[in-house]
Amino acid sequence: MSQKQIGILTAGGDAPGLNAAIRGVGKTAIEQYDMQILGFQNGFRGIAQNHSSVLNGESLAGILTLGGTILGTSRDKPHKMSIGGKTMDMTDAIIETYQQLHLDALVCLGGGGTQKNALHLKNAGLNVVSLPKTIDNDVAGTDMTFGFDTALGIATEAIDRLHSTAHSHHRIIVAELMGHNAGWLTLGAGIAGGADVVLIPEIPYDIESVANAIKKRVQSGKRFSIVAVAEGALTQAQAAIVGQLNEELTAATDKAERKKLKSMLKEHEQVHINNTLNLSRQLEALTGLESRTSILGHLQRGGTPSAGDRILATHLGAAAADFIAQEQYGIMVAYRNMEAVAVPLEEIAGVKKRVPLDHPWIQTARKVGTNLGD
Repeated sequence: MSQKQIGILTAGGDAPGLNAAIRGVGKTAIEQYDMQILGFQNGFRGIAQNHSSVLNGESLAGILTLGGTILGTSRDKPHKMSIGGKTMDMTDAIIETYQQLHLDALVCLGGGGTQKNALHLKNAGLNVVSLPKTIDNDVAGTDMTFGFDTALGIATEAIDRLHSTAHSHHRIIVAELMGHNAGWLTLGAGIAGGADVVLIPEIPYDIESVANAIKKRVQSGKRFSIVAVAEGALTQAQAAIVGQLNEELTAATDKAERKKLKSMLKEHEQVHINNTLNLSRQLEALTGLESRTSILGHLQRGGTPSAGDRILATHLGAAAADFIAQEQYGIMVAYRNMEAVAVPLEEIAGVKKRVPLDHPWIQTARKVGTNLGD
């Protein structure tokens, strides 16, 4: 049997654990199966333009604890890539590189968008294996994504620190955490950090409900409150508009109409950028308490990966090499019941894992008196 040669790339936003996953794939592939590894720079752009380098024991040494990714990343899509100022379909260029380098498989590390792009390349005839990475924990088909545990720890520590200043100045502190479509990070950090109000995309909120919860705290002698809000959280009115637009988009068959509706949804999403600041101002007006906003942003993505993310990323990376050795392709390596399992890309691509309304975390938050905005 000839020596297998595999490529590996990281795509989408960076997240803690990417280097641990690269190391897990590489060391297992090299040491257990005598494979050769090529790393592509800057996501799918790297394989489209054939920017690669050999990954060996020396280049994989010392990267387990590093944040970010040694390969670099981008949000380029194989079929929509900006080249020389023009948007081009680079799928054929990627296939050409794959064939020129005699690759047996391509490993794609990334979030929801990467899973869709991996399926696109699988359908184009490439042997693809993907790994689930995102701090949002919203990739379908897996219990956990690597990057989430580290971000959860960072967000929780931030809420811990905000408690001190909120208490000292008798303020409301509104802390915005990442999560456009799913509230896993905000809900988890809100529970772990003891936030008084937690607002997530899955539960549209009523500003009066939030203000009343804070006023009740004041009446009981508590002169400060912490509000943890996901960047994608919507008011009930906003959620109704988005829901209506999505329904119309689903029913629309005319191309021009679909384009118009997509544009309206995008414009509506842009309005939500100032949601957190507006929420803070409204709470100040409704409660009479001084309110301040803290937007954590990319701080949640950076830094050294936690022990949990290092273990998970290494586990899934090693399993990816196992599946390639077994010639199982067109799959995402998922984490289920503490095991790495192969899930067909068709089952999970384009599917968001949102927080179920009956999830134990939501039930727990309600039991301890956390207001969820409804």
